[in-house]
Formats: sequence, structure tokens, C-alpha cells
Amino acid sequence: MTDGPRQRGSVATAGSGDGAAKPAGESVALKKEIGLVSACGIIVGNIIGSGIFVSPKGVLENASSVGLALIVWIITGVITAIGALCYAELGVTIPKSGGDYSYVKDIFGGLAGFLRLWIAVLVIYPTNQAVIALTFSNYVLQPLFPTCFPPENGLRLLAALCLLLLTWVNCASVRWATRVQDMFTGGKLLALILIIIMGIVQICKGEYYWLEPANAFEPFQDYDVGLIALAFLQGSFAYGGWNFLNYVTEELVDPYVNLPRAIFISIPLVTFVYVFANIAYVTAMSPQELLASNAVAVTFGEKLLGVMSWIMPISVALSTFGGVNGSLFTSSRLFFAGAREGHLPSLLAMIHVRRCTPIPALLFTCISTLLMLCTSDMYTLINYVGFINYLFYGVTVAGQIVLRIKQPDMHRPIKISLVWPVIYLLFWAFLLIFSLYSEPVVCGIGLAIMLTGVPVYFLGVYWDNKPQCFNTFVDKITYLGQKFCVVVYPAEEEKKKDCYEEEMELKMGTAPLSGADEEETSKYADH
Repeated sequence: MTDGPRQRGSVATAGSGDGAAKPAGESVALKKEIGLVSACGIIVGNIIGSGIFVSPKGVLENASSVGLALIVWIITGVITAIGALCYAELGVTIPKSGGDYSYVKDIFGGLAGFLRLWIAVLVIYPTNQAVIALTFSNYVLQPLFPTCFPPENGLRLLAALCLLLLTWVNCASVRWATRVQDMFTGGKLLALILIIIMGIVQICKGEYYWLEPANAFEPFQDYDVGLIALAFLQGSFAYGGWNFLNYVTEELVDPYVNLPRAIFISIPLVTFVYVFANIAYVTAMSPQELLASNAVAVTFGEKLLGVMSWIMPISVALSTFGGVNGSLFTSSRLFFAGAREGHLPSLLAMIHVRRCTPIPALLFTCISTLLMLCTSDMYTLINYVGFINYLFYGVTVAGQIVLRIKQPDMHRPIKISLVWPVIYLLFWAFLLIFSLYSEPVVCGIGLAIMLTGVPVYFLGVYWDNKPQCFNTFVDKITYLGQKFCVVVYPAEEEKKKDCYEEEMELKMGTAPLSGADEEETSKYADH
């Protein structure tokens, strides 16, 4: 699309004098080390954070009854599965890391893609990771302060240590990072299975008052269309993270098989766990008790586990620790993909010469999150940009329809019926319109934050003829960064990526090709 990344490749090569660890002729590239189990761990681990343990009450308090809340959990799970199905087609049609950023950029152009990346870099990932890390530190320190809240500085320090440790693990090895993800995802699933089993035991004892139809749909407050819509919005946010595997497509083993397979396994599994965990909760607590609890799983454990109730706070801590790891792993790949496309500094698109991990992108992710830990406004920022994050889900799925119209003959290893993206977009539009209606100021501020990226795009990306002194300064900083991190620009399959980009430009009508280029592109397309 742009010549930026290709030009920077030469800079990376020139600065790779430190990279003698690779034998001559052996290229440095991201390794395909994520198998099916690890792929499922990334999806499940990123969706299931602390929410289902701490406060699954957002859906219940707006649904106004237990029965309707369970229906909301099921429907939002189905809609999430439909969205994931659309992303599965896009992921194997546009086989590039970066997820929705890469798809939006390729389909709608550089500015649209940059705005998606801008809001992610500026707010979404740093704030989310900071909040998850703070939740982890809170549950670790709480037993040490049984009669009061842990000190604020202690929480932030432990959260910072958690981030630094996991950044080191991710920098050291992709395999280590995926093993950590697998282990902690397994741990949180075991904790939730324990909750579900205890719920089944309660039902066998006859403790199912709130599950009987007559009681399940008895409202504890009047039903309201606006509140029900808000319940669906809360449910949709609870499934956030379902698209994270698309950020690491290029590191998947056999992505054409494992990407859709991991999605088809993980989303139904998470929906099952969410629904039955909520069923288990209401076997031990009334809706009023559940809404009054600040940590539902802990209250549930205190009621049913007795001396073993310590299992629940530890489960929350383990869940959030795994959540930080998964978010670091995937968000760094998003920044890596953005830098490779010329939308972020080229240093972020480089990887270690021996470990083949995107160390600069990981350090950038860690530093931005540590900075967020220093501010008290991160929860406010999350509220502002949550709407924008959800907005781009719909834009991406709409891009699938646009791509079908503009490139009907493009090779698609998976091709779903267009009925599914239409269903997703109808649900998405309903929630989006309701969000704008119910919280216009919050949504407006979110849009304003996103639009601050427009001048940045035109000055930093679109403007080619920058002053020579500026380019020299950037080159020197890039070179120093390479020497410090021992990184180079990935070289493997560079020609293949260039051919793919030229094919997209030709079919989207944005760049003419010569006869020789066209022949080369058609050869790549045949593969």
C-alpha cells in the first residue's frame, strides 16, 4: 500500500550488525509456534478475565430478572460466535497479523486503519492492561490487609512488577508466553468448573428456587427496554477479547485450519462457562445478594466452600495474571503490525535476532501501561473509548461485505453466508444507536479522542517529504534502538507479503501494475 515498510527494511538491515547470532543466509522472522491448544488458550484467556469472578452483576441488574439475564448471556454468546465466524473468514482471506486493524486498513484505506490503531495505542490496551494488573495486585494483597483496603502505592507497585515479569517472559520466548497462557487459562477454567459443579450439587439438593420459571422471570424491578438494551451491551463487553487470536495470525501453525478451529472451540466453551457459572451463583445467592456483593465468586465460595473458600480469591488472581499475559502478547503484535505498515515507528516492527520476539513492541506496550498506572483517570478513559472499540467491530464486519462485493473472486479458504455478517451488524447497530442515545456525551468524547489521530496520520504517515534533519534523527533513534534490543526487521516471506499487498491494491483499484507485476501477483494468488 505504502512504500514505508519496504524502505525501512533496508534501514533495519543496515543496522543489524549486532545480529551475528543467525547463520549467514538464515532469515529472521516470527516463528509459527502457536498450536491449536495455545490458540484456544489465547481466546479463552483473553475473554475470561476477572469479570465473571468479581462482578457478573452488570447484566443481572439491567435485565431485572434471573431468567432474562441468562437469556442475555446466551444471546450475546451467540452473537459473539457470529462475529468470530466473520473474523475467521477475514483472518484466512487476509492472512496478516494485526486483526481488525489490518482488515480495516486493507479494505477501507490507511486513515481508517490508523484510527483503529491510534485509539488502541493511546488508550484501549494500556488502560485495560493496567486495570487487569491492578485487579491482580488487589486480590494478592487483600489477605494481608483483612480489615482495610491495601495501600494504593502497594497495589500499583505490585501491578508494575506483574507487568515487568510478564513482559520479560514474552520477550524471552513465544513458547514460554504461550505456556504461561495455557497454564493460567487452564487454572481459571478449573476454578469455573468447580463453581459449576458446586452449582449442580446445589441443584441436586433442591436449591433451585431462582431457576424455576415462575421465580426466574419474577422482576426485582420493572422491566425497561433501555435497561434491557444496556444488559445486552454489558453482556457484549463481557465477551471482549474474542478477536485477539486474529492479531497473531502469522504465528499460528497452519492458520487456515487452526484459526477457525480455535474460534469454533473457544467461543461455545466460554458461552457455556458464562451461562452455567451464573446459574451456579443463583443456587447459593438471591439476586439481591448477588447485586450487593463486590466479589461474587468470593461470596459464593464463603457460602459453600467453608475452610476452602481461599480458592476463589486465588482463582481471581491467577485469572487476572493470565489475562495480563494474553493482553501483552496480542497487543504487542498489533503494534508490530502497525509499525510494519508504516503507521508506527519502524523500530516496533523489528524482532530479536535469536529469540524472534518483537521486543521493541513489547517494551512499548509495557511502558505505555506503566504510564497508565501513574494516572487516576484510566477508568474514565475506558468508559470513553469502550464505545469506539465496539464501533470498529462493526466496521470490520461491514468490511467483510465490502470485500465480497469488490473482490468476489478472491480466494477464501472459508466462505460463510452473508446472512451472518448482516445479523451481526443489525445487533451491533442496535447497541450502537442505544449507546449514542443513552450516553451521548461519553460517546462524543470517545469519538473526539479517536479523531485526534487524523492530524497525526497526515503529519506522521501521509506526509512523505519530511525535513532531512527529521529523517536523520529518526534513523539514529531507530539504530540506537536496534543496538539496544538486538533486533532487525523480519526478512522472511518479504516478497510474498509485497505480492499480497500489490494484489490487494490492484483489486481495490488503488495502484496499477505492469504486466510483469501482474504475472507475479497471479502466481502468488494461485498459491
